[in-house]
Amino acid sequence: MQHVFIVGSKSLGAYGGYETFVYKLTEYHQNNSKIKYHVACKANGDGYMDEKKLIGVKQINNMEFEFQNAHCFKIPIPNIGSAAAIYYDVTALKVCCEYIEKNHIEHPIVYVLACRIGPFMGYYYKKIRKLSGKVFLNPDGHEWLRAKWSVPIRKYWEISEQMMVKHCDLIICDSVNIEKYIHECYKGKGIHKKNPKTTFIAYGAETKKSELAEDDKRLLDWYRSKGLSSKSYYLVVGRFVPENNYETMIREFMKSKSTHDFAIITNVEDKFLRELKKKLCYNTDKRIKFVGAVYDQELIKKIRENAYGYFHGHEVGGTNPSLLEALGSTNLNLLLDVGFNREVAEDSALYWNKKDGNLAKLIDKADGMQEEEIEKLGVKAKKRIDEAYSWEYISGRYEEVFTEKIN
Repeated sequence: MQHVFIVGSKSLGAYGGYETFVYKLTEYHQNNSKIKYHVACKANGDGYMDEKKLIGVKQINNMEFEFQNAHCFKIPIPNIGSAAAIYYDVTALKVCCEYIEKNHIEHPIVYVLACRIGPFMGYYYKKIRKLSGKVFLNPDGHEWLRAKWSVPIRKYWEISEQMMVKHCDLIICDSVNIEKYIHECYKGKGIHKKNPKTTFIAYGAETKKSELAEDDKRLLDWYRSKGLSSKSYYLVVGRFVPENNYETMIREFMKSKSTHDFAIITNVEDKFLRELKKKLCYNTDKRIKFVGAVYDQELIKKIRENAYGYFHGHEVGGTNPSLLEALGSTNLNLLLDVGFNREVAEDSALYWNKKDGNLAKLIDKADGMQEEEIEKLGVKAKKRIDEAYSWEYISGRYEEVFTEKIN
């Protein structure tokens, strides 16, 4: 059995790329006798793990539980601001090493998600190698470009990425563009000054329909409480951060003549929300609706299916799970025109840019599209997911990588 330790996800099942990824990977591998997962989770703070929201949890103690056959352990985080994320990953690595040593686990793989802890990685790389283990890295996508970080923190991210790439045995890129970037920037800068060893495995999605019927009480109650109905709304689901371009989407929607609502499913961050309210006065437009979070997986899938259209404004990162889920569920998708999104959706979506009035015009155009046109785009989108991004295929690729012998 191959033991795989995953470090870098806040929790299982919350909004966020890594959180969705870990949830689905453990779900699809829960009956796989070849792999045993050990997943670090946050015990407190932003995005912390609340296992009470999950069905099928086996509690081991206050800080450990089993879920989908994965051993999950929680890491308490002190209130130290931006440094908390670094503390979390470093502490999780330390706990992983202690667990490996205590339980005499042979040839473990430690899979680190994101490049937060470069300055500490040299030490832990040597320690894990001494424990007969390997270090795999998922670099995410250009974290140092995210608008939420100050200039010094962005510089830290850039340097940290360099050090993470140097101290790992394999880099798993979730985007072809990210893999290309790694080779262009880090040729000859991998471990022992070799070229970094990489492979491409995207995130996954599903195209199967929600189990909920159109008259399901959960769905109808949710619609009633939010003032929505089937096909009456555009939708976005994702983390509420500046680089996902909520400001552009809301501003342009307000400029549009759309008769639909704009439903925003997210964990609202109060400071950013206040900034947007002051800038845009979106509260004067009754079409703009912040409708909170939805943790019921079947319900959110049904909400996606019944959306008139879906907006995707992510411009930093690789293959984004919320985009894949939208393509697998929603027929009409309006995406920010960047390489990552084009790579995934190809010609199955409509594209917009951040120029003044561009998205507003596209919304008005989308409002006037014939049902047949929209359905054709939906067929293309689902075909794209089935052929390149199904969870069956993605989890199969991970099994290959985790169980093969890395030279």
